[in-house]
Amino acid sequence: MTARARVRAPELVGKGGWLNTGDKHLTLADLRGSIVILDFWTFCCVNCLHVLDELRELEERHRDTVVIVGVHSPKFVHEAEHQAVVDAVERYGVRHPVLDDPELATWKQYAVRAWPTLVVIDPEGYVVAQHAGEGHAHALEQLVSELEATHAARGTLRRGDGPYTPPEPVATDLRFPGKAVLLPGSGNFLVSDSTRHALVELAPDGETVVRRIGGGERGLADGDAETARFSEPQGLALLPDGGVVVADTVNHALRHVDLESGRVTTLAGTGAQWWQGSATSGPAREVDLSSPWDVAWFEDRVWIAMAGVHQLWTYDPATRTVEAAAGTTNEGLVDGPAHEAWFAQPSGLSAAGDRLWIADSETSALRWAERGDDGGYVIRTAVGTGLFDFGHRDGPAGQALLQHPLGVTALPDNSVVVSDTYNNALRRYDPATGEVSTLATDLREPSDAVLAGHDVVVVESARHRLTRLRLPDEAVRVEPVAHRTQRAATDVAPGPFRLEVVFSAPAGQKLDQRYGPSTRLLVSATPPELLAEGAGKGTDLFRDLVLDPAVPEGVLHVSAMAASCDDDPDNPYPACHVHQQDWGVPVRLGDTGVARLALVLAGLDDPEAGL
Repeated sequence: MTARARVRAPELVGKGGWLNTGDKHLTLADLRGSIVILDFWTFCCVNCLHVLDELRELEERHRDTVVIVGVHSPKFVHEAEHQAVVDAVERYGVRHPVLDDPELATWKQYAVRAWPTLVVIDPEGYVVAQHAGEGHAHALEQLVSELEATHAARGTLRRGDGPYTPPEPVATDLRFPGKAVLLPGSGNFLVSDSTRHALVELAPDGETVVRRIGGGERGLADGDAETARFSEPQGLALLPDGGVVVADTVNHALRHVDLESGRVTTLAGTGAQWWQGSATSGPAREVDLSSPWDVAWFEDRVWIAMAGVHQLWTYDPATRTVEAAAGTTNEGLVDGPAHEAWFAQPSGLSAAGDRLWIADSETSALRWAERGDDGGYVIRTAVGTGLFDFGHRDGPAGQALLQHPLGVTALPDNSVVVSDTYNNALRRYDPATGEVSTLATDLREPSDAVLAGHDVVVVESARHRLTRLRLPDEAVRVEPVAHRTQRAATDVAPGPFRLEVVFSAPAGQKLDQRYGPSTRLLVSATPPELLAEGAGKGTDLFRDLVLDPAVPEGVLHVSAMAASCDDDPDNPYPACHVHQQDWGVPVRLGDTGVARLALVLAGLDDPEAGL
């Protein structure tokens, strides 16, 4: 059998330069002797944020041999702005070097196709593994241990401190706040101080600190205001009992705050992240959640924007149960009956009458849930068309554009305010006229807004403050701008072509076939007519597809999952691990196009290996 040719890792290039290195420009030669893990990420992507958390333990355990390098590769125009990347690195507690690559130069050199993607480089500078999506921490731990042993024996492993240099801390009362709620009676505001893992109560002026709830260290602990722990909390909502429910995002939990005492208790979640195959209903403290980003009280339930799995869930305080209420876990924009609808990181909720408004961030969309004729919930879209179209354009909702909105706020006149986060703007949608307008610009990453009398108080996340605005009588005029995510399309040959998802079980593991197929593949397209053959679900990680010649280009949506378990014949209950990823691959028909499209879930692609 012919040995696989070793591939030298391409150099790391990014026009935005380096962060977290003390202004030092790094090269791969500087990192020679270390095990390097490249993390291709973008800060809008919740799956990328999950991977950041997965890597923290590995990063600490192997700090003298492993250097993680974040390669920031933007999807949205706003993410290509250098200051926005600087903010994101601090906001999400990234404690390793980050290369700002706004033109996707390094992304292209490594032939990356999806956020997030991890590439492992050995101490001699060769690529040894690639992993797309989440759930690879166990495989990386095993690979790193093997590389440490191999290269220590060869004398090519260098131990020591890595190049990470922390930035200077900045003193502010809030640091990248996420959401806010107006407290009845006092007129105070409760704000999620996300980066500092706490809640802050502010006086009606929106500036004076009344108290802090949470010790300020990342963790999951109930207790009083000083001893309780959160992890990047986001959404807040008032409950009928007078308390506040908190979307404790990175703890994958819902928390309850007693406003009288400041005591914090856990309502829902186990602290573990939900994975495919986990329960989608049951006792609230026994069911895993996934990055709950916002909460709202609607029709006697707490509704949860479950950004991590592209769904809406509910929590019933009467029965103390949770259940999935809308969405399939597939990422995209599809309206219809709630359990058939697709979302993409729903991040903001606001209840108004018989509608629950939804800021669906990755589709840059404003949507809503309401009861249909049969009494069940249906999902509809007011603004937005899909994953790749965004911008800043007012006018009729059907052609209006947003850019990654994180918040939505219902107004008394039945219109809604949208915190249009990546446009740094506040927008308004009026269902009566079907028009979208701009209320304010020159904000910095507004992530929520609260109605306070005749004013709107905006959470300006990247300015670390609340900003009070009077609702204007007239809209602000803005030059229309439209964007489409810029990624090179793959030319595909006419006729059948083979889609292959590459997956190699990590060393010491095997595919888990005990209870049926251990792999799953779902393929769809935008527009749907793009695929003449091959759409739908299956259990093989390959599929023959045919594009419709009448639709020369579009986007293939591919979702793959594989479950592997420890290969220990003496253990009847081996530890198992789920690997999953979604891809959106731009394709177009071309006479010289490829006849095989390979997407790497885990391992390295070998076109000659066959299936």
